[in-house]
Amino acid sequence: MSGDLDPEVLELSELLATAKGPPPSLEEWDAGEDQEPIPPRQWLLGNVICRRFVSSLLADGGTGKTALRVAQALALATGRNLTGENVFQRCRVLLVSLEDDRDELRRRVRAAQLHHGIAHEDIQGWLFLSAPGGKAGKLMTLDGRGRPTVGGLVEALQQSIERNGIDVLCLDPFVKTHALSENDNNQMDLVIESLASLAMEKNIAVDIPHHTAKGAIGPGNADRGRGASAIKDGARLVYTLTTMSEDEADRFGIPHADRRLYLRTDSGKVNITPPAATAKWFKLVGVTLGNGDERYPSGDDVQTVEPWNPPDTWDGLTDDLVNRILTAIQGGTPDGDRYSDAAAATTRAAWKVVQSHLPSKTKEQCREMISTWIRNGLLVRKVYHSAIDRKDREGLYLDEAKRPGWVS
Repeated sequence: MSGDLDPEVLELSELLATAKGPPPSLEEWDAGEDQEPIPPRQWLLGNVICRRFVSSLLADGGTGKTALRVAQALALATGRNLTGENVFQRCRVLLVSLEDDRDELRRRVRAAQLHHGIAHEDIQGWLFLSAPGGKAGKLMTLDGRGRPTVGGLVEALQQSIERNGIDVLCLDPFVKTHALSENDNNQMDLVIESLASLAMEKNIAVDIPHHTAKGAIGPGNADRGRGASAIKDGARLVYTLTTMSEDEADRFGIPHADRRLYLRTDSGKVNITPPAATAKWFKLVGVTLGNGDERYPSGDDVQTVEPWNPPDTWDGLTDDLVNRILTAIQGGTPDGDRYSDAAAATTRAAWKVVQSHLPSKTKEQCREMISTWIRNGLLVRKVYHSAIDRKDREGLYLDEAKRPGWVS
């Protein structure tokens, strides 16, 4: 009859009728009556680590993400600015390595200690390490019927957090924390949700460094993380770690053979903080541990990181020096032609004029100066008749009214 319920609706109503326990509550509130002060977010390290949130660092294998996270863990545990990021509060950190064994984790931490001058007593009671291998289990596994279920790692983490008063938990790498399908969005959502719940329930920050998929990762491209998009979507603070490109090496005057020692982090997701206006840079540094023995007299050399600032294109420039460069450009080439900013320009290349006055600047930095002066109208492209080539060409002219220090 017309009043009959749809079979699917009837099935749902029957399920609800047989559900055990009281119905869940949304715990909604009236926004108009909500006049209590709102607490600020509890940032712990820069805009990277925040209490009650899940963060992640995406990088190719072997890039240096563990070295960076170890240095950041030491910064938090000591309360010192070791990585160029503000430490808002000294924290007790639990660093769980699910990829390296105990001795390798000790090597990584010791290298960072030695490089940054951190004594054992500086971190006693503040930095806790774990390399459990498979003994601690997983956050989530599949039961005998192929359904996701909570694994033993959850309880082990909860106990350690409570026992040691942990503020920051780092699980490195994320792929080793679970035994579910990495490409299943629903399953990955369950894993991330369990970590987010742990962060909120224990009032801690949770960090999960993560590998990228095959192929080069672009700075700030969070979609390059391995597996389902739920991993990226569930973490609230996602950064990428990439090695210096060849173009960047040219711009900064770094030999191509050394560029992989220089790493940049970029915000890969704007969720609770605006993206950084510029990349943050680090340099990989080799540290000799001095742990040699009769068989291995040289001991180990292990990498850690230190903050690094790229050379500023405009460092060392004064109004007087800029005016001398502009006067030379305005005067034209020795044979009477005009200088050009064209990429193919050789004898007329304006960037060479800049470099003749600033020999420490790279070709790319000199080009950047010329481009900036063109954008702000200090240099203007105009067509002129070249007596050399006997044809019309485009060259650069100075707008005298815009010279630095010019007064009308």
